Parts: sequence; C-alpha cells; structure tokens
Amino acid sequence: MKKVVDTIRSKRSFLVTSHVRLDGDAVGSELALFHLLRSMGKRVLVYNQDETPKNLRFLPGAETIVHKLDGISEYDALFVLDCSEVERVGDAASLIRTAPCLVSIDHHISNKGDFSLSVIDPSASSVGELIFRLIDEMGADVTKEIAVNLYTAIVTDTGSFRYSNAGKNTFAIAGKLVEAGAKPHKVAEKVYESNPPEKMKLLAKVLETLECHWDGKISTLFVSQVMIREAGALPEYTENFVDFARAIEGVEVAAFFIEMDGGRYRVSLRSKGRISVEKVARMYGGGGHFNAAACIMSGSLVDVRDRIVQSIMAG
Repeated sequence: MKKVVDTIRSKRSFLVTSHVRLDGDAVGSELALFHLLRSMGKRVLVYNQDETPKNLRFLPGAETIVHKLDGISEYDALFVLDCSEVERVGDAASLIRTAPCLVSIDHHISNKGDFSLSVIDPSASSVGELIFRLIDEMGADVTKEIAVNLYTAIVTDTGSFRYSNAGKNTFAIAGKLVEAGAKPHKVAEKVYESNPPEKMKLLAKVLETLECHWDGKISTLFVSQVMIREAGALPEYTENFVDFARAIEGVEVAAFFIEMDGGRYRVSLRSKGRISVEKVARMYGGGGHFNAAACIMSGSLVDVRDRIVQSIMAG
C-alpha cells in the first residue's frame, strides 16, 4: 500500500478501470479513487467497456465515466480495480496490459499479482474497503462524494452486510463513511428499490426455471436471451438473481446460468460458506471468492448444468 501511495504522489495522470459486467464495488471503488486523485490536483479518467448500470448512475462522478479508449500513452499509471486478471476489463485488455505502470487493487483470491504493483487482500470485504485503507494511508479526507461511493461498494459486495465477508472492520469502515456523509437509506433506495418493471418481469420468468439437486443442497436458475427479449429487459438486470436461489432453506450452493452467444453460458456461483465455489469456477477457467465466483462454459444448458452440479458435489 505504501508503494501505491508513492506512485500516486509521484505521478500526474491516471487511468482507472475495472471489469466487464460492472457491479457496485467496481463502480463505487473507481469513482472513489477518481475523487481522491482529483482532490490532489491529478488528471484522471475512468474507463469501462460496459455502460454503468442504471441503479448505479446516482453515484457522484458517474457521469464522467467514458466507454471508449483511444490510447493510454498520456497516462503515467493505470489502476485496474476488482480484477483478478487484466483480460476481465474487456476488449481494451491488450492495450492496457502494455502500460509501464499497471496497479492492481483487488480482493479476489484468484489474483496472481500479474501487475507492476499489486495490493491483494482476499480477506477484505470489497475493493471499496481497500480504497478506504488507501485513503487512510495517505492521510486524505473522506469527502461526501467518496463516502457515498465507498459505502455503495461495500454494501453491494457484502449483500447488505449479510455475507460472511462482512467482518468487524467492514462495519467500522461503514460507520466512518456514514459519518462522512453517506446515507444508508438513500443508497439502499437507489441500489435496490429503483428497479424497472422489465427487471421484475424477467425475474418472474427466471424463477420459473428453479431446480434443486443433491437433496436440496444445490439450487439452479437459468435465463435465456429469448427470456430477456420477451421481458423487454437488459442483460444487466440479471445481476444478483442468483441470490434468490441462494436464499432457499437448505441450499448450500446456488448456480445461475446466463445464456450468451455461440453456445456459451456465464455461470454465477454463490455459496453459504461450506463449499468453495472459487475452486469450482477455477476448474472451468473462472475465479472469484470462496463464497462468490463465476466462469464461462460452452455446451448445452443440460451439459453445463450437470458438469457444474457434479463439480460442486465432488467438493
């Protein structure tokens, strides 16, 4: 962390990015770092391949994010947040990888530190928590804009503090962010209670696909591209649908299969703590955390589902 502080203080221009299929931790952490760097008089640009999800566009600074990257030569350092590997930033990965100073701040256990400089802490609840530590290390002020972004990052990646990654330090940091101006009820309303009707229509279709396996210890859900079109929804609306399968009594692992192009499926996995879904995802080229992971697989839905179920049962 001290080396990251030195990098920030010694350089003038920065590019900040994160993974495709953005979530609250990715966007909130990016924008908190954006505000920190701007407060120091630095030049900073936040780039994401994907559009910011509608329920996160309230975040201070969200309107400054760009989705086209012409080059990186003008930036002294690049920050890649919440990414276990550069490829997860999307189409610009090959360009970003050429940066002479590439900094990773991440909490994925699958991150191998293949960067110029890395801060990786799998015990952290979120990258938002790590950005808070960075700000604290620098002795910088936590402004209201930073507080709202970091609180959103933490609350979304801990499932509103329901997951086991929310420890005492997480709650202590959240309290400090509230003191700095974050309002939990307003963040909750924007993130969880501003859903478009199309999302609810899609959720109804998805819940009809619910199946249980292994004596009820595994639950699965599925969404097809046809279902998304029929509901008039967007693919991003499926974020956190897997939690509905996880919330069933007796379920230890939930799997959500999202149909992609070319006979591929994105598999989102969630565990209640006894089984490592990161280990399962890694078997198929993915990764993540002990309790939350994802991978992309090819094949028919039945084939992909059966392979995942068997891998989970094998431990």
